Amino acid sequence: MRKVDLRMNEQEKYEVIKGLVDTNGNKQRAALTLGVTIRSVNRMINIYKLKGKAGFIHGNRGRLPRHTRTDDQKETIIGFYKGPYFDFNYRHFKDMLEGRESISISYQSLYQLLTQAGYLSPKAQRKTIKKQQAHLKQKQENHDRLTEVEQQLIVEKNILEPHLSHARVPRSKYFGELLQMDASNHVWFGEDKAHLHIAIDDATNIIVGAYFDYQETLNGYYNVLWQVLKNDGIPYGILTDNRTVFIYRNEKDPTPDLDTLTQFGYACATLGIKLDTTSVPQKKGRVERAFGTLQSRLVNELHLDGIKTIEQANQYLEKFIIRHNNQFALHPNHIQSVFEKQIDDETILKTLVTIVERTFDKGSSISYKNTYYQAYDQRGSLVNFAAKTKCRVMKNLNDELHACVNDRYYLLLPLESHYHHSKELDSPDAKVLKPVNTYRPPAHHPWKEASYLRYQKRAQKNSPT
Repeated sequence: MRKVDLRMNEQEKYEVIKGLVDTNGNKQRAALTLGVTIRSVNRMINIYKLKGKAGFIHGNRGRLPRHTRTDDQKETIIGFYKGPYFDFNYRHFKDMLEGRESISISYQSLYQLLTQAGYLSPKAQRKTIKKQQAHLKQKQENHDRLTEVEQQLIVEKNILEPHLSHARVPRSKYFGELLQMDASNHVWFGEDKAHLHIAIDDATNIIVGAYFDYQETLNGYYNVLWQVLKNDGIPYGILTDNRTVFIYRNEKDPTPDLDTLTQFGYACATLGIKLDTTSVPQKKGRVERAFGTLQSRLVNELHLDGIKTIEQANQYLEKFIIRHNNQFALHPNHIQSVFEKQIDDETILKTLVTIVERTFDKGSSISYKNTYYQAYDQRGSLVNFAAKTKCRVMKNLNDELHACVNDRYYLLLPLESHYHHSKELDSPDAKVLKPVNTYRPPAHHPWKEASYLRYQKRAQKNSPT
């Protein structure tokens, strides 16, 4: 006789019904014990008499759900994902199975099947990836056997794609071959944030220029480049980030019609400096690490000396950078310099300029920032240009304005609205006094008429009769 194994709830029903039949007990009490109706008790009594103990086995035991897939079907789906669809995300893979392989499966079932097999979707969220990594790490620590897919995941985790890796690179060979330039936004002094612009040499780790400004501006980078040109000379190349201060678009082969040079890029092109940009901070790791050192040292020293203004901070930078370079930079005597010869201050001022286009009007003047300017030659004589003459207005680091017309430079001076001195009426030592307004409106003025009439009535009332 075949042995019948019942589950706990099935065994309870069997024992209660068996005792009820054997002892002809109370059906009402049996119904309360099992939590069913008397009708159900009668039905189970009939089953017991007909099938015995085997009648209490659930009818679906051992039967798989209608939508359950066989092992062969599961292997077929996993085989497709191993083969031509290995880099598809799960949702896309589901669409391909239905459209190309005629296999219909729900997304939840597909996700569960592939996840249990050890796969990870390319569109997996960060928390899912971390959970998978923690699971693999736990299996490695417990020396559990890893599946082929799990072993492959470990390999892929440890080997990065070239565009995702930031491997160490050697320093440049020559001093001045490459300068890394950037700005850091931080509370350097006082209570407000400011931007520290610096340039650091890749070969020696020497900070060759530093300047504070309230924003990351062209003026800040111009002042850094001014220090480099004045103290060391013209570098071979500069590496910085992809800010619009340096470049608008990245054209591989720019043509004259697609020239994307900015003001800073134009200055570098004029001086023959190779300007490269990157959006990856790790590409310019020297300057990024330098900011970490400066934020832990420079901030404390500025606070210790009670520096609260940007002018004081820029003055303090001069002596601080010297001490910083002596302590942290490599000695440049053993490294050959490729800085080109230093250029004079006048050439630097003509190069590091901001340029805007303007047109002379009929009065031989141009408008710049709500002020009219006129052009003067080197002898100080006014130069008159015809109307609609184009010029480039250039502002240097000393806030001097020059106009370039036909490759000739002229000094721009503001046009005053009035003469401050009269050659005809003022003596040489006469002071210009502001005119005093002595005008008084008459009594019959419309604005005073009402008050004047009231005054007349009061006068007539008070006059003796």
